[in-house]
Amino acid sequence: MQARGYLDWPFFEARHRALADRTGAWCAAHPVDAGGDLDSECRRLVKALGGAGLLELGVAEGDHRPDVRSLAIARETLAHHSALADFAFAMQGLGSGAISLFGSAAQKAEWLPKVADGTAIAAFAMTEPECGSDAANVAMTATRDGDGWVLDGEKTYISNGGIADFYLTFARTGEGEGSRGLSAFIVPAVSPGLTVAERIEVVSPHPLARLNYDHVELGADALVGGAGDGFRVGMEVLNLFRVTVAAAALGLARRALDEAVAFASARRLGKGKLADNAVTQAKLADMATAIDASALLVYRAAWQQDVVGSGASADNRRAAAMAKLYATEAAQKVIDDAVQMHGGAGVTKGVTVEHLYRDIRALRIYEGASEVQRQIIGRDLLKEARS
Repeated sequence: MQARGYLDWPFFEARHRALADRTGAWCAAHPVDAGGDLDSECRRLVKALGGAGLLELGVAEGDHRPDVRSLAIARETLAHHSALADFAFAMQGLGSGAISLFGSAAQKAEWLPKVADGTAIAAFAMTEPECGSDAANVAMTATRDGDGWVLDGEKTYISNGGIADFYLTFARTGEGEGSRGLSAFIVPAVSPGLTVAERIEVVSPHPLARLNYDHVELGADALVGGAGDGFRVGMEVLNLFRVTVAAAALGLARRALDEAVAFASARRLGKGKLADNAVTQAKLADMATAIDASALLVYRAAWQQDVVGSGASADNRRAAAMAKLYATEAAQKVIDDAVQMHGGAGVTKGVTVEHLYRDIRALRIYEGASEVQRQIIGRDLLKEARS
């Protein structure tokens, strides 16, 4: 049973507690088949999340940005239930985030309702074979062709690759060097010249692919924001959703603690139970403390973005980076401890803590690896000291 006491913290309003109830009820009514056809299951989950109104949380309403606390609560709850359900939810927001924050009225009208009801699957295409965290070094080109654009290049490790209906794609348009020369485009999956070059299998299965853009022609209306604004667009989207990655890690860690407590309480050890052992109790105490520390960082950062201001300020970037760094690293340790407590069962395929062990690993990498978060925090501290 997922812990709920934290919802009484002053970061939250009544609507957030109601959302936790609604999301929890959805999870109870929607078991996930992670062992079946992956693409079909993801499509089904997106449609079901859209039908429940949960995907509306990730798209902007008018001039209002998505509520980060709501996104974080939804992701924590979904991740506690199923990493695949969390993935299906999160990618709708990340893939459409640029449209929500920077899209024209026409772009929002065309795509956001479809994202919100689950009839269009979104993807965020920034990573390239030679460009991961260093987004300023994107090599894909977008060349002007009359009023439109032609895209050439390759993207890789693209979540929802192969099942998405559109890819929010970043390409070099040459207005300046490095980060100043990037732009963002909406590329429908049916665009001639866009192909799935390779499906990629990872330790925690979800749709992932390498994409090839071979002379993909787009109209002027495909550009999101202005030419040369792509780096700012991408960083704003990532900063908005970075806290929610930490929330997903928190949900996985809470599930691991639940599993560890249940196992220790049932497992016989000598004349008693594993839970009677002082070493076990100390381990559970450390796990619970790390989880509460993570939750405080996650929901402080989410509250700060919602209440204090947008994610564009240095303070908000630091808080988001701290939340993602600590919560993902702490969740890895909590889950590892749960596996260790389970003994041989912990590394047996199909056991909950075994798949949690696989599910958590990527969260320390994507949307800014832990090393990048440390750079953000350190640079901001030094900038503050100099000023």
